[in-house]
Amino acid sequence: MKKEIISTDQAPQAIGTYSQAVKVGSTVYLSGQIPLVPETMDMVEGDMEAQIRRVFDNLQAVANAAGGSLADVVKLNIFLTDLGHFPLVNQVMAEYFDEPYPARAAIGVASLPKDAGVEMDAVLVLAD
Repeated sequence: MKKEIISTDQAPQAIGTYSQAVKVGSTVYLSGQIPLVPETMDMVEGDMEAQIRRVFDNLQAVANAAGGSLADVVKLNIFLTDLGHFPLVNQVMAEYFDEPYPARAAIGVASLPKDAGVEMDAVLVLAD
C-alpha cells in the first residue's frame, strides 16, 4: 500500500526523524505530540491542564490535516511523567471526545522530550 505523509503548520513541526502522521489506506498513525505551541515551537505556558489541552489541540490539528478529527481516533496512547495527573487527563479528555471513546493506554514514564509532563499519540480510521 501507498504511504501518504501528513503535515500541517497548525501543529508543531517534527523535531526529529519522523513525520507528524502517516496515512496508509484509511488508517492514520499520528506521531506523539508534546505541549509545544506550533507558532513558536516553545512549550505551552501554564499548568498541567494547559499541557494536556495543548497536546489534544496538536493531535486535533494533525487529524484535521489528514481529513479527520479526534472523533475518528480508535486508539490513544498517553504517556505521563506523573500518573497522579491521570484524573486530570480524564477530565480534559471528556471535553475533546464523545462516547464511544477510543481504546486507550496510560503509561507512566521517567521523562519526555523537552521536560514535557505529557505526550500522546493516536491511531485514527477515516470513513471510506
